Amino acid sequence: MVKIKEIRAFRIKNEMVGALYKDGEQRGTPPTRPPWTKSAEIAGPMSAYDRFKQLRSSWRFDGGVGCLVTADDDTFGFGVSRYREPVVSLINQHFAPLLEGENALATDRVWDLMMRMASPYGTTGLASYAISAVDLAMWDLKGKILGVPVYELAGGPVRDRLFCYATGNDTEWHMELGFRATKLACPYGMYDGLDALIRNEELVAGTREQIGPDVELMLDCWMAFDVEFAVRLAERLRPYGLRWIEDCLTPENFNAHSSLRSRLPWMTLATGEHWYTPYPFSHAAKLDLADIFQPDIAWVGGFTGCQRISHIAEAAGIEVILHAGMNTPYGQHFSFSSPNVRWGEYFVGGGPGTPLKETVVFPGMSVPEDGWLVPNNEPGFGLGLTDAVLDALRV
Repeated sequence: MVKIKEIRAFRIKNEMVGALYKDGEQRGTPPTRPPWTKSAEIAGPMSAYDRFKQLRSSWRFDGGVGCLVTADDDTFGFGVSRYREPVVSLINQHFAPLLEGENALATDRVWDLMMRMASPYGTTGLASYAISAVDLAMWDLKGKILGVPVYELAGGPVRDRLFCYATGNDTEWHMELGFRATKLACPYGMYDGLDALIRNEELVAGTREQIGPDVELMLDCWMAFDVEFAVRLAERLRPYGLRWIEDCLTPENFNAHSSLRSRLPWMTLATGEHWYTPYPFSHAAKLDLADIFQPDIAWVGGFTGCQRISHIAEAAGIEVILHAGMNTPYGQHFSFSSPNVRWGEYFVGGGPGTPLKETVVFPGMSVPEDGWLVPNNEPGFGLGLTDAVLDALRV
């Protein structure tokens, strides 16, 4: 039996590392203009406060986390998550000492152990981020030890390629890249009043005119609404044929989600990016609160957590589309092997003109081509990690 020799978490950079020379030097094609994220206002839960309204980075506590799980044969797996020091501390000071010596292939057992270890202080939130990083590293390690890609471990491909949509407000660039579905970030929320309804409608109407009737269009509302505002905006946007509206409400307020569902029976509702562990998804499925679940594989409990959520959703007739699932090999491999995942989200973070391949975090990962993606078939997640890449990722 191959055992876990060491688990070690550390801080990594948030930004994309892109293509690397062997010595770690950055290279790439400069954009024709900065990406929309550099200056665009995006509505969110802090939009009520003027000094935090413009940019999420002005208030958001963030920071990347990397996790190496090394087996006693010196094979290693790598996972990621967010929220730096607290998550790094949870892994290194609590999980790691108790998990070292466990079976390196026993992903379900290790996941269950972590969930139970975290139960005294709660498995959601920061603990869920820590569990995710270790679990993803475990699956990567398992695939490398057995010499197969993770999607084969999870049951094999369920389709030949995966349809992808682009997220972001550089819509013209998305169309140039060949995407046939795109999602806008909503700039104005409930604290902007009637003006927000008008300006949001102008954005959606203009985008629909730009892309035409044969491209799918969605709207990400990122916890910026209450029920009344969401209903009023949805009614105004009805003529533009949105596939769904997303993440409208405070995630913990299940009463509000229930009210929104009853008041918008005709609108496809997507949510779950900020739900942690399978438990809230089980509750939401029982109450029929959403049509699409959107867990983040690096936040919700890793590959193992997403498997459980997908099974809950499939039994309830609910679709699953991972949050930013196509931006990492983790989400790509999960989506490729899950019958209930029919679409993948790719957040376009690079500026127009920069090829997607030059904006990836991991050199080994695939990117959408003409709106379709096939994961790599290297063992584990095929991250393409070298010493230079790991050095470039570390803070």
